[in-house]
Amino acid sequence: MLEIEHISHTYETNGRRVEALRDVSLSIRDGEFISFVGPSGCGKTTLLRILDGLTEQSGGRVVFNGVELEGVSQEMGFVFQDINLLPWRSVRQNVEIGLEARRMPAAERRARAVEALRMVGLDEVADVPPYALSGGMQQRVGVARALAIHPKMLLMDEPFGHLDNFTRETLQIEVSKLWSKLGTTVVFVTHDVDEAIFLSNRIVLFKGRPGRLAKIIEVDLPHPRWEFNVRGHPRAIEMRESIIEYLGIRDEVLV
Repeated sequence: MLEIEHISHTYETNGRRVEALRDVSLSIRDGEFISFVGPSGCGKTTLLRILDGLTEQSGGRVVFNGVELEGVSQEMGFVFQDINLLPWRSVRQNVEIGLEARRMPAAERRARAVEALRMVGLDEVADVPPYALSGGMQQRVGVARALAIHPKMLLMDEPFGHLDNFTRETLQIEVSKLWSKLGTTVVFVTHDVDEAIFLSNRIVLFKGRPGRLAKIIEVDLPHPRWEFNVRGHPRAIEMRESIIEYLGIRDEVLV
């Protein structure tokens, strides 16, 4: 579905040239859930932004369904870590933002927004202000905002990073159920190894600096994963230990 071909990214900061990504190539399959995992500063979010056209690469290209992408893609939805909902607009009106940018008629915008909110279980609070919602509910509004445009691919940048463990695990299950139902291709950035194992078909490990693709792991656990204890599964424990050792996470903590 999507080909990442020799992507590199370099930027200038304080008169210094920084190589954020070096020669990253990857094929993403139609309908899969793939996670990018690695330490801070290894270019995971930069690559995600390049895929959506929010950041321009220094080299290489991105090919989506046979077409080379230039600029912001109209067929991808982006869920940010910081949702930044507009407090003067209702929940539904926040979900409509991406549809307004596409100049969609008001009645269709409203219907699409309510449909997306229903998918994440928030249609009953469509008309309340976002500040009346909990952090987890606000994050679900962010997911609904991305789903409302009916994306062929959903890009998620550490969407649960600011949430408490209970809310985070609840939303992991909700996103997994949503992906299972919709079949949308999802590219997910996370620092959480357990989260990646629970959600993904494949996990792409990154190392820095510069950021580069180091290893791809097939997550050979059965679905649906919310029906059993994934963390306690022997294969999941084995994968977790392998990833932690490969990335040197414990060594980083000790330093």
